[in-house]
Amino acid sequence: MTQATDKLIIGGREFSSRLMVGTGKYASFEQTARALEMSGAEIITVAVRRVNLDRSKESLLDYIDLKKYTLLPNTAGCYTADDAVRTCRLAREAGMSDFVKLEVLGDEKTLFPDNEELLKAAKILVAEGFTVLPYCSDDVIVCKKLEDLGCAAVMPLGAPIGSGLGIRNPYNIRIILENVSVPVIVDAGVGSASDAAIAMELGCAGVLMNTAIACAQDPIAMAEAMKLAVIAGRLSFKAGRIPRKLYANASSPLDGLIG
Repeated sequence: MTQATDKLIIGGREFSSRLMVGTGKYASFEQTARALEMSGAEIITVAVRRVNLDRSKESLLDYIDLKKYTLLPNTAGCYTADDAVRTCRLAREAGMSDFVKLEVLGDEKTLFPDNEELLKAAKILVAEGFTVLPYCSDDVIVCKKLEDLGCAAVMPLGAPIGSGLGIRNPYNIRIILENVSVPVIVDAGVGSASDAAIAMELGCAGVLMNTAIACAQDPIAMAEAMKLAVIAGRLSFKAGRIPRKLYANASSPLDGLIG
């Protein structure tokens, strides 16, 4: 198995990279473009509310090759289903994409999702033909409901947005993986390359991150580190780890030794 043959399929679209990268918080548009290139990502998220859609002023869209990347408009900053749906419609009307990351936040302090409003928005958007990737809590019941509504993937948080705490509850992620058939993509909370590898070793289809790269001391180097971590974690998962054992197990054969 190679990265080229192990495709990620979401909503009928194929991708070679399993790392998705956000575009906020960078020092400049030039730095953003360079980090995206080094990450190897093919899907990049763009906050609809922060992008100059009429292109009358300088925009991130002036610095990236739209033929190279699949834009994933997101509804960051939305706190109601109505607001999130309106934002997605605006993105589609502006020609960005009908491939959307759906966020409906519960409050400004924790940035945890409001699952009730999220489900309401997802139902509307799926019915309108959007390919919906919802950011949600690491709750298997919510994830199953989102799948039943027709979402193309589920994106449970690993930890609060921007916290860098890593995967706080890997057991919940494992339960989600066992109970849904759509791709599971860890979204939010990754801080280091090891966090990304852990998510992939659990069996997740991909990882989405922004702050971990954009706010690193060297975002360009961190982008490359995250690319390699996702690849390594996926290969490790597919290879199959050895069972954990309480006691030692000699790595060299003991049979045939001269006494």
